[in-house]
Amino acid sequence: QVQLVEFGGGLVQPGGSLRLSCAASGFTLDNYAIGWFRQAPGKGREGVSCISSADGRTYYLDSIKGRFTISRDTAKSTVYLQMNSLKPEDTAVYYCAAAFSSCSGYGSFYRYWGQGTQVTVSS
Repeated sequence: QVQLVEFGGGLVQPGGSLRLSCAASGFTLDNYAIGWFRQAPGKGREGVSCISSADGRTYYLDSIKGRFTISRDTAKSTVYLQMNSLKPEDTAVYYCAAAFSSCSGYGSFYRYWGQGTQVTVSS
């Protein structure tokens, strides 16, 4: 059974930090690129970050570069998104998704999706 499960979201004050996790099961994580997407209220889905399977290359949305870091732990079959210096505009539902081998900024490229986890940045 193929599953992606996100957790680690919650309410945080501006300037705070959260670490999101994406736990994969039912497929070999090393064969897939894992991307993080988010959808803010009233807006479309936006690609945030991705880590490729072939070479581990990482990609980031310009607006979050330097604040967020994506990483993977193959032994735990988990991908993480460390989010620092959070801003109110980071508020969104965050989703992880898996695509075979390569990263893409387009959500339609990804085969598997998690259920999402809410991140709220507010005082």
